[in-house]
Amino acid sequence: MRQIYKSPNGDSWLLVRDDHEQVVIEHRPSAASGGRISRQSLGKFLSDNGNGPERQELLRLIGTLVDAAAAGPETT
Repeated sequence: MRQIYKSPNGDSWLLVRDDHEQVVIEHRPSAASGGRISRQSLGKFLSDNGNGPERQELLRLIGTLVDAAAAGPETT
């Protein structure tokens, strides 16, 4: 489990593995927002959530993986 974004109102979005070992986005709304946890696939999250800060943070995180891969193996 890895938190990707926490909003000022207390909602949080996390990368988690579901019961089938698939990586999905879990939204944990604050009590004021209803408090009902939901999950959706990465593809659905990226296509359905506009350009909010939680989506931007996921894309930034993915970008760090690409940057690390492009840098190649570490040398000692």
